[in-house]
Amino acid sequence: LNSAIAQAYYYKKAGVKHLITGTGAGQWGTALAYACRQFGLKCTVFMVGISYRQKPQRPRIVELFGGEIHESPSPLTRTGRDAMQRDPERIGSLAVATGEAIEMAREMKDSARFAVGSGETCVILHQTVIGNEAVGQMQALGDFPDYVVACMGAGSNFGGVGMPFLRAAREMGREVELVAAEPVACPKLTRGDYLFDINDFSGTTPVTRMYTLGSKFLAPGIHAGGLRYHGTSAFLSTLYAHKGFSARAIPQPEALGAGILFADCEGIIPAPESAHAVAAACQIAREHKGGAAPAILINISGHGMFDLAGYEEAKRGALADDRPDEALIATSLGAARARNDELARALSADVRA
Repeated sequence: LNSAIAQAYYYKKAGVKHLITGTGAGQWGTALAYACRQFGLKCTVFMVGISYRQKPQRPRIVELFGGEIHESPSPLTRTGRDAMQRDPERIGSLAVATGEAIEMAREMKDSARFAVGSGETCVILHQTVIGNEAVGQMQALGDFPDYVVACMGAGSNFGGVGMPFLRAAREMGREVELVAAEPVACPKLTRGDYLFDINDFSGTTPVTRMYTLGSKFLAPGIHAGGLRYHGTSAFLSTLYAHKGFSARAIPQPEALGAGILFADCEGIIPAPESAHAVAAACQIAREHKGGAAPAILINISGHGMFDLAGYEEAKRGALADDRPDEALIATSLGAARARNDELARALSADVRA
């Protein structure tokens, strides 16, 4: 809602009647549907197929708030139909859902606009409400974290909590390490390349330089649907390239196991996305065993009440294999590298001209 309310407000002032978006696990889609309801805007959401089926409550909440929601890839757009040919099981990806939303918004011209839920710098700025509040909470405790850990999808959750701590650390003359927890299923920071790439499956978005696995990459259908995006915020990618933070890839069983431990200790069931951050924090704590205990701040960015089926699978040891298809990584990254090289040649030619 930190970003959904802001975007709905400014789109309303601009005379827009209809907002269209793509959503992964559904948190952004439900937030935008609620925000549109408050400002009298129509809302259409394309939700990644595997998450749509894993979390049936999410689509119902969007509809409760007056929104319209479609399982992506869908037959409603050319982008969706093309994606269904290569993904007949309709596992989907945020790149496809975003591409469908952009296509529909473009066809409706002046009456509709595309709204983005993560990764863009403006959304990271909106989400720094989280980090600023956390800095204040730590100051009230008379403490400061040695590590700030958050899960990494496209980046607004991670950047929203982390950036204010970088500023506060500089002002206080302190050190803090930001740690991004990404899934083994979609390891764009730990295994991707820093390339000029497109943000959506349809290829209609501007090309940005980011850590990416390539826009054609289709991650396994893990329960942390919000972390299955192929790329990372251009702003955060630059920071990562300059060693401004570190990243860890977490297997799904370890993540949900850490989520169960957290629920047992704190009485809060974290979202599978947040459970990846808990798992990364557990790794850090174990690495300091026997030495000075570090202060570790974890951003719990959502609850896991819609993910109990996943936790039940974790308890039974029945989680599906979340290792990505190595051939698909190679193919998708190869296409992204070729596009990057082509763009570099075109840019060099323009500079010479």
